Amino acid sequence: SDNSMVDPLFQPFRLGRYTLPNRIVMAPMTRGFSPEGVPGADVAAYYRRRAEGGVGLIVTEGTWINHPAASNDDNAPRFFGEDSLAGWRRVVDDVHAAGGLIMPQLWHTGLSRRPVAEHIYDAIEEDLSVKVSPSGYVMPDEQVGEGMTEAQIAEVIEAYADGAETAEKLGFDGIEIHGAHGYLVDQFLWAGLNRRADRYGGDLRARTTFAVEMIRACRARVSADFPIVLRFSQWKLQDYEAKLACTPQELETLLGPLADAGVDCFHASQRRYWLPEFEGSSLNLAGWAKKVTGKPSITVGSVGLSTDMTTSLSGDAPSQAVEFDGVVRMVAESEVDLVAVGRVLLSEPDWPNKIRSGNLDGVRPFNRHMLATLD
Repeated sequence: SDNSMVDPLFQPFRLGRYTLPNRIVMAPMTRGFSPEGVPGADVAAYYRRRAEGGVGLIVTEGTWINHPAASNDDNAPRFFGEDSLAGWRRVVDDVHAAGGLIMPQLWHTGLSRRPVAEHIYDAIEEDLSVKVSPSGYVMPDEQVGEGMTEAQIAEVIEAYADGAETAEKLGFDGIEIHGAHGYLVDQFLWAGLNRRADRYGGDLRARTTFAVEMIRACRARVSADFPIVLRFSQWKLQDYEAKLACTPQELETLLGPLADAGVDCFHASQRRYWLPEFEGSSLNLAGWAKKVTGKPSITVGSVGLSTDMTTSLSGDAPSQAVEFDGVVRMVAESEVDLVAVGRVLLSEPDWPNKIRSGNLDGVRPFNRHMLATLD
């Protein structure tokens, strides 16, 4: 039986030169199954299954740009080097063979310590001498190094631009830049970690300078109609309550220059998509991103699941598949354009096809043990 309730999720959508068959996006999820940074046949098959399951667009897990300090995990994939790029080419070919569209997520962690399960930072013997950041802060009250030089900033911008050009050459259908969650791009945007006195620091508008120059550099190296998506967030791994923008006006100050620099779509990361972002309006962060920039937006955050990310990753209770009327309404009313789905696609690669046919009972619940394999 066709489930007409979800029709808004199955309308095509134009993004750059591509027509997405529907509004469902596979969210980027770090999986750590690429030994020495090389995605293998199992990674290609994993993405292909989601394309076969009916996802309109896949955003890959974060992939390291070609800069020595980008990575914090040897089993997360690289986006440089012949071995890794051959692996990515197979991913692209497999997804395209299944009728899907796919973008890599370009990632640089900057100076970010990985929180461990107990939220205690393990004293990982990180070589801090190669880590780069705006001002050497790992938390707003903890400085562990020096800020980047302008030459280092230029190197990182070049590495992002190389990644963008590589993506188009490999046949990807756009790129997503990871500008969220307290990683390098976000470290420049966040006053707590960016204490620079040069043009890359200062007020909110000035703190967008690094991202603006990097996006312009990427845009200059790809076709004009090759989509660039930027993922951003208020929350950080370092602080779930952090805010870049406290009002719609501040959000416009933040995102306007990024849109002008060449971002085609904003992927607004929230932990719970249904929460309004600002007082006096029901719009969520993605809704506001679209409203203040006029650009398409992607909403994300516990879509289709009964528990939010932190709860489902710490407990043993499965996250049941649930109704998602709220997100359907947002798409139907054009508050947002696309909906990114994460954990539910790990447990149920066929989620789009199943919800379209009304087969919600057949959707397998998610539990954190599913993270241990690449199914």
